[in-house]
Amino acid sequence: MEHYLSLLQEATRKFWSKPALNTVGGESFTYSQMAVLFEKFHIFFEEIGLGKDSHIALWARNSARWGMSYLAVNTYEAVVVPILADFTPENVEFLINHSDSVALLSNPDKFAKLDVARCPGLKVVMDVDNLKVLYAADPRTEEVWDRIDVIFGERYPQGYTPEDVSFPTGNMDNLAVINYTSGSTGNPKGVMLTYRNFSATIDFSQRNRPTSSDKRMISMLPMAHMYGLVTEFIYPLCFGTSIYWLGKAPTPSNLMKAFQEVKPYQLITVPLVMEKIFKSKIEPVVNKPLMKAATSIPGIKNLVFKKIREGLVNAFGGEVQQFIMGGAALNPEVEGWFKKIKLPYLVGYGMTEACPLLAYKHWTKYVAGSCGEAVDCADVRIDSSDPHHVVGEIQAKGDNICIGYYKNEEATKNAFTPDGYLRTGDLGIMDSDGFIFIKGRSKFM
Repeated sequence: MEHYLSLLQEATRKFWSKPALNTVGGESFTYSQMAVLFEKFHIFFEEIGLGKDSHIALWARNSARWGMSYLAVNTYEAVVVPILADFTPENVEFLINHSDSVALLSNPDKFAKLDVARCPGLKVVMDVDNLKVLYAADPRTEEVWDRIDVIFGERYPQGYTPEDVSFPTGNMDNLAVINYTSGSTGNPKGVMLTYRNFSATIDFSQRNRPTSSDKRMISMLPMAHMYGLVTEFIYPLCFGTSIYWLGKAPTPSNLMKAFQEVKPYQLITVPLVMEKIFKSKIEPVVNKPLMKAATSIPGIKNLVFKKIREGLVNAFGGEVQQFIMGGAALNPEVEGWFKKIKLPYLVGYGMTEACPLLAYKHWTKYVAGSCGEAVDCADVRIDSSDPHHVVGEIQAKGDNICIGYYKNEEATKNAFTPDGYLRTGDLGIMDSDGFIFIKGRSKFM
């Protein structure tokens, strides 16, 4: 298993002039521009005394600059604390303090709502939109940033080249991210994820749904959630895929326009979205009397279903190879129709603590009603006397499983079995081929 930052380093060197991070209808940054900004941030962090194990919070809207900010921290070996963009200032202040973050990267309008006095550990706040210092506990901090281009030029008098790109890889078991699964509750759960956890998921993803430099990805999910962070951003970027964030509210018109412009190779979403698409695009068509009559004739039925499938895929840019859903079960009726029209869809399963995958199977081999086959980067089991027939808790142990909860020993202890398996709290069965069927939640969780 190769370290994902080694993969990112290789992609950065190889695709130096290729678009890497983009905001639809807005800014676009190549791998080289991205790498240069990383290095400037690294120099800045060093100059103001932020250690490589410092905790740095990121509270901002999804955009290409969000992606660069995240990776600038991540490639420095500081611990990233991504916070949902729509959290209240009070929630954010709580999480900054609980995570022991000493720096914050944010949007100016969001930072304006914070009370810095309530976050005494903060040394600096950076504006991710305009790359300015918004707050500094030490006046010298702003002076360092004002001179960052000069310092950068002194370090690289011949210019910054692909050979200068060097990301750390001797840190597999170091803490990389603290990802909170809840806001400002009395018992916050900051999931601690290592570089190994990310590397395992990214390695599995490339082996089972390979991406490449000739593909493009639209990112719609919240980047502060592992589902979007890993599957829509870090994993494809490590292999040269250009990432596009919406940048605007995900209205139907904005989405459809973005799909036609970007032409993504896959769509990562939740079942509810696909169910709404079925209700608005497919159901009205197949329920027409003439269409019902046509689909009762075997030869014509296949032609009709093919036309419906092609129309749906074309609505998303025409190059979607898979519609990947996660986060909930898919309505059986809707799934039945997806099967009939042979839509390339699948439902996966995961959680933050698994960074995030626990089950997946390519759509051509996916079993309806399941959430895929247990991933091979973890040992996934059903805690049951008969896992094939008797429902039990889904448990997992492996390279992609978190190391616990930040500053919460009790939660960490309760989350794992005596033999080290993560207790997911989900109930299910597993067939002889390894396909998992979720049957509910444990009343004890």
